[in-house]
Amino acid sequence: MCTACGVKTSVTAGTIFHRSHTPLSTWFAAIWFVTSPKNGVSAQGLQDALGFGSYETAWAWLHKLRRAMVRPDRELLSGHVELDQSFLGGRTTGKAGVSGNKAPITIAVERDRDGRLGRVRLEAADRAGGLDMIDFASHVIEPGATVHTDGARVFTRLTANGYQHRATAGNSAPDLDAVMPGPHLISSLLKRWTAGTLHYRVSSQHLPYYLEFTFRFNRRTSKARGLLFYRLLQEAVDTDPHPLKDLIGG
Repeated sequence: MCTACGVKTSVTAGTIFHRSHTPLSTWFAAIWFVTSPKNGVSAQGLQDALGFGSYETAWAWLHKLRRAMVRPDRELLSGHVELDQSFLGGRTTGKAGVSGNKAPITIAVERDRDGRLGRVRLEAADRAGGLDMIDFASHVIEPGATVHTDGARVFTRLTANGYQHRATAGNSAPDLDAVMPGPHLISSLLKRWTAGTLHYRVSSQHLPYYLEFTFRFNRRTSKARGLLFYRLLQEAVDTDPHPLKDLIGG
């Protein structure tokens, strides 16, 4: 309590732990269960591990932590960056890509000097092939970087935004995966992760927060899982509270 004005506060105020009736030790255990496995944990798995009385509690905790996984001041991608779009969602019989009901995902991934994949950025797109891909590039890629794309006309706007643009036509390529190999590999890993960890239970409403795959992929070379625990804990105390009513949309 402030001795001057009498206002009461708490050490957890302004964090995702705000007004939680559960001991912080349980929250720390949850963060460890989220970060220690390479592929993360589902809400059902977290409920079973911590003995929560309801699935809703485990689901809410995971979504609070997923919001803490995205730092607002993340470093921009630089050097050579591959930019493309993929689709994520359940299986649609007889339909593929934009013709189905899958959600478009914009993917940007770095390439180092040896051609290996570096950091990745993901975003749920408004629609397939839209101008929001250019806005996404402006938010995650450093000006002056060389951006590699397929031959879609929308990417010609990258030059005006200060990027060196290199396009490779994909429609006539014998191997489409060879045109944008980085985003195609990321897309494949993302789909396998959602299938193996989330069991395809990804709603379009909460899709941006299920892209915690970014947090994991960018730290895939970490030899100490404990460092991921500390990193997420640091972000958790710097993330605003998200009550359940906000998580589910009112």
